[in-house]
Amino acid sequence: MSFILSARILDPQFQGQVKEKLNSREAVKLVSTMIRDPLEIWLNNHVEAGRAIAQLAIKQAEARLRTAQKVEKRKSSGVAVLPGKLSDCESETIIDNELFLVEGDSAGGSAKMARNKETQAILPLRGKVLNAFEVDADRLFANTEIHDMAVALGVDPHAADAPDSVLDRLRYGKAIIMSDADVDGAHIQTLLLTLFYRHFPKLIERGHVFVAMPPLYRVDVPAQGKKRPAKRLYALDEGELEAIRDRLKKEGFNPDAVEIGRFKGLGEMNPEQLRETTMDPATRRVLPVQLRADCADETRKMFTLLMAKGEAAGRRGWMEEKGNLVEADV
Repeated sequence: MSFILSARILDPQFQGQVKEKLNSREAVKLVSTMIRDPLEIWLNNHVEAGRAIAQLAIKQAEARLRTAQKVEKRKSSGVAVLPGKLSDCESETIIDNELFLVEGDSAGGSAKMARNKETQAILPLRGKVLNAFEVDADRLFANTEIHDMAVALGVDPHAADAPDSVLDRLRYGKAIIMSDADVDGAHIQTLLLTLFYRHFPKLIERGHVFVAMPPLYRVDVPAQGKKRPAKRLYALDEGELEAIRDRLKKEGFNPDAVEIGRFKGLGEMNPEQLRETTMDPATRRVLPVQLRADCADETRKMFTLLMAKGEAAGRRGWMEEKGNLVEADV
């Protein structure tokens, strides 16, 4: 929408040195007197046109606001600086390299001691990551955790239909979400998966995103003679724990002699346990994150229901209907 306004002023006054804006009080009064009433009458007689003009003004104002708030990746000498809390790996073979996104500084410290420095990098995350489902890509880097993840991975936010070239600077073959095996840990997983689904979809499409499965229980089995030394087993959940108990009972172990410990979180594990259960490729369990092509619409609807701000009523109804199916450790 554009217009030309011509005003004849005897003594014009302008704002600033560059004189971009007329600042005369007489000009304001003149324009208001000649324009305001006729324009209001016209708008009242053309409601749909007035509504379209208002929407256009709002849209342009929002665009200006987004441009003003755009946050660029932090750079030094034209090169993105790796985050200081990242413990990087030594290998440059991308397919072998792994980045662990670890919940909390405590678990991050254990993970740093447990890792294979050659191929495994650690990035501790403080608190819960921002829900990025409805955040504009230009505003993502205002969040320190998301900025650090993007810089560490070497991938910028992109759309689902972006070319594969957005992964040209990818620094790790696997991005592994490693959080506690509790409700808070599941929430952090959900927030990170929302971030990848919404703003880094090519990472999921190309099979680069994984979720670590740390155990909830540690089972210490005593020795039985020279041929059966003491051993330590791990159970992912109550179901696996019961299966281990049944197996040990059949093998002749006294149930009262078997010690069962429960992990409160990753930070409670010593580096040896963390390596054995969650980080060593030979013994760990990790789930690959995949988006099934035949469920694209269903997946989008579920993310919208769970993560969109305007879906509170829908979430409440969904929880009332499905809440009994959840086995939550609270």
